[in-house]
Amino acid sequence: MQTYLDFEKPISDLEAKIHELKKIAAEDESIDTSDEIARLEVRVREAMEDIYGKLNAWQRTQVARHPQRPHFMNYAAQLFTDFTPLAGDRNFGEDAAIQAGLARFRGQPVAVMGQEKGHDTKSRLKHNFGSPRPEGYRKAVRVMEMADRFGLPVISLIDTAGAYPGVGAEERGQAEAIARSTEMCLSLRVPMVSVVIGEGGSGGAIAIATGNRVYMLEHAIYSVISPEGAASILWRDSTRAKEAATNMRITAPDLKELGVIDDIIPEPTGGAHRDPETVIENTGDVIFSALEELGQMSGDEVRNARRQKFLQIGRNL
Repeated sequence: MQTYLDFEKPISDLEAKIHELKKIAAEDESIDTSDEIARLEVRVREAMEDIYGKLNAWQRTQVARHPQRPHFMNYAAQLFTDFTPLAGDRNFGEDAAIQAGLARFRGQPVAVMGQEKGHDTKSRLKHNFGSPRPEGYRKAVRVMEMADRFGLPVISLIDTAGAYPGVGAEERGQAEAIARSTEMCLSLRVPMVSVVIGEGGSGGAIAIATGNRVYMLEHAIYSVISPEGAASILWRDSTRAKEAATNMRITAPDLKELGVIDDIIPEPTGGAHRDPETVIENTGDVIFSALEELGQMSGDEVRNARRQKFLQIGRNL
């Protein structure tokens, strides 16, 4: 069942009419509704092109959080073969919010990691809604160390509202774990390609997003804090999240202009959830091209280029 966002009401109304016409035609074969359905489908396409052609920052935030948007496990199932997830940080325990392991990407052995939000209540609870604890980041470090040792490129897919801020997580060294993971990203002598596929929330995202190439899906967001959090701090009013989202410049076009990301991966009209197979395949193509380019560089060149990339952010503004 399709879930609609509040600004998609014109689309939902039209698609509801199409559903009713198809139901009528199925119940009575003597009634031909094909012409009317075709006309309404044209209007749906026009409405989607009009609405999605002028999304504001808050609307893009809503699309990035869409419950039917493809998550890490959807990408893993389509892009990778022989995916072998690794569990635990060999210190405290397992954190299902970060999925990490070894796989083959179009025939090439790689290390893969990313946040998984889950798709229903049970899986969301299991994955803590994609908000990692310290052991998740320590698991990521463990996988990156293995990748560096065996010369495996690293692919990371980012989709988190932020690291988990619970008391237990803080007691186990959340900030230190995020810092160590970010440091490990910068120290790798193998290529690292990162893609923000949904939300990229603060240090919880950058801990596994400090790659040689950083891409964003067209309607993804990447921010130092959530719009609601920023509104609560700036105006003590979380209902001003829409205003905060605009001022924070968290969208892919904004971040491309600022030099924070390298490029934008287009999404189908209506968002990635409308055609997940296509957007996942397109993401795979971008990752493949980046790895081919980075594969021509030596280990030292890869590491130095990554460090210089992040040192340059903000210097030319």
